[in-house]
Amino acid sequence: MDKKDQYIDTDNAYHEPVRNPDQGFTSLVVIVTILMVVLTSVLAIIFYEEKGLPWEKKLVAVGESTVNSQYIIVASPTPSPVQPLQIYQNPLLYPANASVNSKVDPDKIPSSVLPSTRGTTQVIMSGGSTVSEFERANQIYMGDPLDYSSIAGITTFRGNNFRNCASFGYVTSEPNALNQVWEFSGIGTKLSSTMNFEWSGVAWTGQPLIVRWDDTTKYDMNIYESQKAKPGFVEVIVAALDGKIYFFNLEDGSMSRDPINVGASIKGTPAVDPRGYPLIYVGQGDDNGNSGFGMRIYSLIDGSLLYFCDGLDENAYRKNWGACDSSPIVDATSDTLIWPSENGIIYTFQLNSSYNPGSGNVLVAPIMSSYRYIFNDSPGNTLGVESSIAVYGGYAYFCDNNWNLICLDLNTMQMVWQYKLGDDTDVSPVIEEEAGIPYLYVCTEVDGQGDVGQYNGAAYTYKFNGLTGEIVWQTSQACYTYNGETSDSDQSGGCFGNPIVGKKGIANLVIFSYSMTNGLVSGNRLVAYDKITGNQVWEYNMNIYSYSSPVDVYDVDGNGYIIIGDTLGQIHLVDALTGVRIKHIQTSRLIGTADETTNGIVFDASPAVYDGRIIIGTKSGSIFAIDIVHEDVE
Repeated sequence: MDKKDQYIDTDNAYHEPVRNPDQGFTSLVVIVTILMVVLTSVLAIIFYEEKGLPWEKKLVAVGESTVNSQYIIVASPTPSPVQPLQIYQNPLLYPANASVNSKVDPDKIPSSVLPSTRGTTQVIMSGGSTVSEFERANQIYMGDPLDYSSIAGITTFRGNNFRNCASFGYVTSEPNALNQVWEFSGIGTKLSSTMNFEWSGVAWTGQPLIVRWDDTTKYDMNIYESQKAKPGFVEVIVAALDGKIYFFNLEDGSMSRDPINVGASIKGTPAVDPRGYPLIYVGQGDDNGNSGFGMRIYSLIDGSLLYFCDGLDENAYRKNWGACDSSPIVDATSDTLIWPSENGIIYTFQLNSSYNPGSGNVLVAPIMSSYRYIFNDSPGNTLGVESSIAVYGGYAYFCDNNWNLICLDLNTMQMVWQYKLGDDTDVSPVIEEEAGIPYLYVCTEVDGQGDVGQYNGAAYTYKFNGLTGEIVWQTSQACYTYNGETSDSDQSGGCFGNPIVGKKGIANLVIFSYSMTNGLVSGNRLVAYDKITGNQVWEYNMNIYSYSSPVDVYDVDGNGYIIIGDTLGQIHLVDALTGVRIKHIQTSRLIGTADETTNGIVFDASPAVYDGRIIIGTKSGSIFAIDIVHEDVE
């Protein structure tokens, strides 16, 4: 067999189905009592509405598109009404209530994925010293992704601790058009640390953050006064390769405050504190700044730097590279920041944060605990994590540059299980809970399956049991790649965008995006698989490849749609149930000027969607807003 073909699964025959767990006076008294209860309730509602009591909560019902409906809980006969969603919760997400009971049973972990089978060395640093045992004082326990953020919007890469949603709210029913609404074209460039090319615009992962701030917090921050006064103000935050963090009004694209100048190129997606604290956590993607190489925490009250963690860590196996493309994540209850680095260390910080809305002051005093590991069969100089970490309960899931998928107990800082994938991956594991068990979806690039030059390989695609490390099913798609003698000449195919875990009308599907399916730098394929069996349900083929993550959006009836950008500046709108394209749009830069053009627009970064408005950055230096709409066809 020719070497370039030996990795191809031509019939996708790796499927292994998962097993499902398989009267008189008494009546009069009752009537009078009911009437009294109803009358009392009505009077209470009138009283509360007139007085506007300070503890009154405005909530939104599950499945409703509005976010300002008001509910008063009154005595009622059984069955009790479904608890409404709070206004900051994303109505697209499902609760994961069983997470409170789901624990790893060590006896059920196969010996093949135990860390000891690969000669694993683990080191824990706490309080500046190496410790033999560790037990976190404030236990991390991240359950339902509905509860990740207490502000409305998208506050980290793919939205929450499950990394399963980059859209907030609903789109219009039966969308059939994409309309370009605004463009910001002012993002610049920055010379790389190798000094042989310039970083430009916004690239992988580069997802925007979109936040609807609490009114009190909004007035604490250095948002322009003219923006604060705008009703329904929602802020877009984009970290860019020119070393700046930009802020915009979602409605019209006007700048909402001065940029924060980090001074070093930013590739990954930052995170806003999900508690609504005016804090932003941002890593850097290259050592091309003048003030350190690592991770930073900024105040969003005045843009000041509150904390810096040096990625050139003497405790790392990879001491000479401190980049951090991983999107940080915060456990609100334990006040803990979790942040993997490309130096191979998993950092956690007890933030000791405080913020009193209206005070104009936010504080952090981080105390670090960190974890490093190495396998006997893996080189330390290539260790590093570029994927973002997903968390279920106290278990963290991430992929590293040595092809490993790892489950780490964050409270003891001990590896639970590991699995060596078929190739490298920078994709973040995505979690879905089924019958009290977290399952992981992950896919690889085609990067290390052949020698120097162009070849055809397999993007391996997996579903794992998150508690045992067992593969539920595995499949692959053929993709092209080119491995050069230096990383600068690599052009890798396979999975770079994060998968979609279907919800509502497509709850039976998981959807992956594969790049370079037609040839080198050519072709992209969206593939929907049945979650249970791994069997392919549909595919959508594009002529142009994409590293951008597809995003799922839904209308109020639960119909699902997919948005994906490509490297020619096109946005595709696809029916998520059938894989049929509904519409696509070619974006244009500098519309209405003499320099208007469609050339040079590359969607490498991932989009976020808020109430049907797509926000996506480009390598050309533009940020676009594109609405998903329904237009009548004559």
